[in-house]
Order: sequence, then structure tokens, then C-alpha cells
Amino acid sequence: MSATKKKTQASAAPERRRELLDTAAEVFAAQGYNATTVRKIADAAGMLAGSLYYHFDSKESMLDEILSTFLDELWQGYDAVLAAGLGPRETIEALVTESFREIDRHRAAVAIYQKESRHLTDQPRFHYLTDSQHKFEKAWLGTLERGVAAGVFRADLDVRLTYRFVRDTVWVAASWYRPGGRHSPEEIARQYLSMVLDGVAVRPARPGGEAGGL
Repeated sequence: MSATKKKTQASAAPERRRELLDTAAEVFAAQGYNATTVRKIADAAGMLAGSLYYHFDSKESMLDEILSTFLDELWQGYDAVLAAGLGPRETIEALVTESFREIDRHRAAVAIYQKESRHLTDQPRFHYLTDSQHKFEKAWLGTLERGVAAGVFRADLDVRLTYRFVRDTVWVAASWYRPGGRHSPEEIARQYLSMVLDGVAVRPARPGGEAGGL
């Protein structure tokens, strides 16, 4: 085999691996991890099941790579936000925006994470999911608590309830969001933040024509 052909095959292998992981992620998200077989993934990829083993030793390995890749990228974005020294509200805004960007990039992985993480954390290979959940909770609760202490958020705010509300309503978007749709991730985040932080009701007018506060 010529050196040029070897180089072409080597450069194509990572791209093919990525394509297979994308296909596996869609199958896992649609059918569930337990119901998905290697044969189903191979069929969706248009190849024989035996050929899939050339790239991965098991469906567990595929799922591991799908989730770890998503979380590694998520935390690169989150860590950059948390290290930026932003105010509490600006931090929440940036975290929500980064979350929607990740849904745009890894929609299927987010859907899998939501459906399967509770069961997967019982397996030693996926213990990192629990670590990520604790880190996620700490980042969000810490930001909300900082906002209450600074007077940016209401003093009567139940920060844990608020965290759960924000977390669930952001990530559930993976069930309906489709990349390349009418709205960009940033536009969706802006609308979402407007509803969460400012509400949806029209503020009553004060005497003199000024809009009333909450």
C-alpha cells in the first residue's frame, strides 16, 4: 500500500468514527440504551454488525464516548463562564446560553443523558456522570446564592427549587430542538432568559406612566 493511501485512510478513520458515534447517539436517543443493539446501530449506519466492531468493542464503549465527549465540551464552556468573573445574573445568562449551544451541538447526547444517566451511574464505567452532576449543581446553586446575597435576585428565592426549574426547563429542550431550525441557540436562550428572569406578564403601569416593578 502506498504512503499516500495509508495517509488518506488514517485521516478518514477519525471522521468515520465520528459519523458512527453520531448515528449511535441518534439510535440510543430514539430507542433507549437497553433496547439498542449493535446490529440496530450497524443497520442505521448502513454496515454489517461485524464491521462496527472494527471501530468499537461494544455499544457501551460507544455510549461512553458519546457522553464523555458531550460533558467534556460542556465543562470547557461552563468553566470559562465561571472563571470570567461575571456578576450573578450575567453568569446565569452565560450558563443558559452555553447550555443551548451544547444542545445544538449534541442534541442526541443530551437526550441520552436525561433518559439514561440515573441508571448508568450504577455502573463503574459511568461514575463520572455522578461527579458531573454534583459539579453542575454546585455551579448553579453557588451562582444563585451569590445573586441573592448581592441583592440581584429576590431574598425570598428558594435557590434549590429555582435551580431545578432552570435545569429541567433548559435541558428538556433537547426533546424538541432541531439544529438548523428557525431560531439559533443564542436566540432561544435570549427568549428563555427573558421569561425566566423578567417574567411573561405585562407589568402594571404606575401612576405617571412608569412600568411597575415586581
